[in-house]
Amino acid sequence: MDPRFEARRQEMLDSAVCPPDLAAEVLGELDEFLQPFVQSLAEPEQQTHTREYVRGLVSSLESKTGEGIAYRHGQDRQGLQKFLGQVPWDPRPLIATLATQVGERIGEPDAVLVFDPSAFPKKGPKSVGVARQWCGRRGKTDNCQVGVFLGYVSRRDHTWVDFRLYLPQEWTGDRTRCREAGVPARTKFRTRHELALEMLAEHGAKLPHGWISGDDEMGRPAQFRRELREKNERYLLAVPSNTLVRDLEVDPPAYAGRGRRPERPFVRVDRWHAALPASAWTRIDVREGTKGPLEIEAVQRRVTAKLGRSAGPEECLVVTRELQSDGPFK
Repeated sequence: MDPRFEARRQEMLDSAVCPPDLAAEVLGELDEFLQPFVQSLAEPEQQTHTREYVRGLVSSLESKTGEGIAYRHGQDRQGLQKFLGQVPWDPRPLIATLATQVGERIGEPDAVLVFDPSAFPKKGPKSVGVARQWCGRRGKTDNCQVGVFLGYVSRRDHTWVDFRLYLPQEWTGDRTRCREAGVPARTKFRTRHELALEMLAEHGAKLPHGWISGDDEMGRPAQFRRELREKNERYLLAVPSNTLVRDLEVDPPAYAGRGRRPERPFVRVDRWHAALPASAWTRIDVREGTKGPLEIEAVQRRVTAKLGRSAGPEECLVVTRELQSDGPFK
């Protein structure tokens, strides 16, 4: 585990208290919880193995492998291992059930759908989707798998709902490699943003929401933001500092009297906000912190971002900077 998280993990473990009778209560309600999920599995044997496997995951087994769980139930390991790794089954109905439950139990009209691409370091060429690509956990390009996750956040609670495994073009273009790894033959290359739009189309109606959010990887393509607008979705997406924008609230260059009227220039976001006068910023007290109030400054402008060789639709750009301990805002 990353050393940065080890201390926090230990704090959580030290504070975790589980009454002895809690496991018995959970197991008593487990079948009721699993029922809507196992109903989507066609074979009675699959339904049985699902219940056995989940019971094993919440058991006192130290090593929760398929083999260990099978032996705990007094069975041969092959049946459960084949169910987990070889027998084909479609996870989409189970995920659809989960999305429905999330929307019904913690849904709110102004909740937020969060799209988050995350990388997992992985060695070897056989694991599906492994390639040399940016790995945020290691802060560099490395061998890893990347998943695009859909989260749901409301005032009542938050949870993950779905994910898609990203397959780089070096995978989808190599049919032999895909076949050996068990990737369906009809799988085509899709960008991470196309995977996010797939999940939005599949679950958006079941998950009441008012906003879509994501980091600067999700917000980078102006085309993705444009597609969200076309779907009447409101979004708050981070963008990289080198994003080119045209400030619609400043006067365009003077017209020389001939030819086309000059447009406002496109400027990198970091250079644009660095040139703003102090009067353009609004100071906001966010909350009290351990070392005094947490203060930020913010500016909001109507802009268009560069989309290919033209300008994209009008958007609202919000930039914030935080008061540093040594005085200036950054």
